[in-house]
Amino acid sequence: MTDLHAADGHATPLTPAEREDLIPTHITLRSELNELEQQNIATGNRWALGRRHVVTRESFLKSLHRRMFERVWRWAGKYRTTERNLGVAPHLIEVSLRQAIDDARYWIEHKSYPPDEIAVRFHHRLVSVHPFPNGNGRWSRLAADVLITQLGGKRFTWGGADLRAAGTARDTYIAALKAADNHDLEPLIKFARS
Repeated sequence: MTDLHAADGHATPLTPAEREDLIPTHITLRSELNELEQQNIATGNRWALGRRHVVTRESFLKSLHRRMFERVWRWAGKYRTTERNLGVAPHLIEVSLRQAIDDARYWIEHKSYPPDEIAVRFHHRLVSVHPFPNGNGRWSRLAADVLITQLGGKRFTWGGADLRAAGTARDTYIAALKAADNHDLEPLIKFARS
């Protein structure tokens, strides 16, 4: 059994105040939290892929995060206000997200890259901004999935594994993100389709 607030090394650590925003009062174990989040994410998934959305709108991206986590966290869909070990400073979130959205719109309009690369670049930019207290990877992967389907492609598989758990798939994903940080998108594109 893992304590609900024990650091697992795989998610962005929450501040004590953010932990206080857990909605269900019966949750005491990390496994219970993971299960509840996964159920909520499935609901968000159906909403996101069940109708046409403009993925490159800030309002959609905030709504997507909210729908993925709203039954679990009060801060769902709200930008973080504290520093993290990754992502931009809190006061830069809105401008950085706006730049990522504008870039994606440009790439789509001008067909700057193949569709898979556009969606993966968008994912990378979103996750690098890290706008929310937690769930940024799951949220940005779903945003990329919605975008690629709208561009006529098939949804990504993202290694076909639970990327929250330690292991080869997560390690490969993190390495691919780091390569993308250094302007090498190929490992992340390959991982998205693996």
